Amino acid sequence: MITPFDFAATPHIHFGTGRRLVLPDLLAEYGSRVLLVTGGQSFDASSLCQELERMLRQSFEMRRVRVSGEPTPELVDEAVQTYRAWGVDCVLSIGGGSAIDAGKAIAGLLPSGDSVMEYLEGVGAGKAFHGPTTPFIAVPTTAGTGGETSKNAVLSRIGAQGFKKSFRHESLVARHIVLDPELTLSCPPEVSAACGMDALTQLIESYVSSKANPMSDALALGAIGRVRKSLLRVVEHGDDLAARADMLYASSISGLTLANAGLGSVHGLASPLGAFFPIPHGVACGTLLAEAVATNIRALSQRAPEHRALTRYAQLGRLLTGDERLNDDEARAALCAVLEEWAQRLRMPPLGAYGVGRADVARIVAHSRGNSMKTNPIELTDQEIGALVIRRL
Repeated sequence: MITPFDFAATPHIHFGTGRRLVLPDLLAEYGSRVLLVTGGQSFDASSLCQELERMLRQSFEMRRVRVSGEPTPELVDEAVQTYRAWGVDCVLSIGGGSAIDAGKAIAGLLPSGDSVMEYLEGVGAGKAFHGPTTPFIAVPTTAGTGGETSKNAVLSRIGAQGFKKSFRHESLVARHIVLDPELTLSCPPEVSAACGMDALTQLIESYVSSKANPMSDALALGAIGRVRKSLLRVVEHGDDLAARADMLYASSISGLTLANAGLGSVHGLASPLGAFFPIPHGVACGTLLAEAVATNIRALSQRAPEHRALTRYAQLGRLLTGDERLNDDEARAALCAVLEEWAQRLRMPPLGAYGVGRADVARIVAHSRGNSMKTNPIELTDQEIGALVIRRL
């Protein structure tokens, strides 16, 4: 019997080479005033993005918000206060996960003018968000976070008292998502590597999650197969449009699977790591993934040897190696080996490269038990989590 589950409605997805050209028609559904949210430099460095902006400005009044680094509550609040009176008809994010998260939050708050700190989970005022929201369209130019398909906007303050928290509501989901692999061609190798490892982490964690369901399973396995074929390819041969398309698809699917099945220990740790240290989210995922999978497998084997996640890890080992002859133990060992090999080949730096030391481990562990850790397939002890971090210093 299938365990009962819910699956959130998805936005209208427009996928394919050249699909960015549907944007004028999509924007015209909402009006003439468009608030464009982009990255700090990547948008200006892309000739295709520049061409797209020129095309849109021929038909729409546009203002632009630039997001450098991780989006902060202050950036969101400033944009809301600056452009609310202008009467924005639609918010359009073209960029990586930071630009999409910022645009999502701005669109949600423009109608009310509220500060995002009224609603930010764990650190805000605890006020329930009910909308309404300004229409939002997302156009990712990286293949990693899958934020375009999710309902949460992740905002950060980095530092000793930092945080990385979500503003989350169903109404924040984009009305339309445009997935054009040509827009990812200018993504540099190191960014493609980190983003790709983030997408892979999300797919693996949602597949072994305690909340995994048949729909999320089907999506995750199909997308992981594409990652197997194309992740290394987009880093080492960045002009391969077919590989770019595979990774863009896999990234967006990872946003759907995480939203409907949850995540695990890697993302539980990535939250405090990204809050306390200047470590990019994808790098945190990429450097932790192999060790986190190995830690989960050990804990499950010792304390829950009949757990379905052990079978799932074995399935993933056979999928990523392409070797169906492996028994379960061999497949799990092969999975860990492949993930470690990819991290090395993609040059995922250790945590110590960003200033993380042994003295920081207890604080990281103490702040790791957020929503993501709750759906890890087994509850890890503080000692297990701390050892995981230490092995990646």
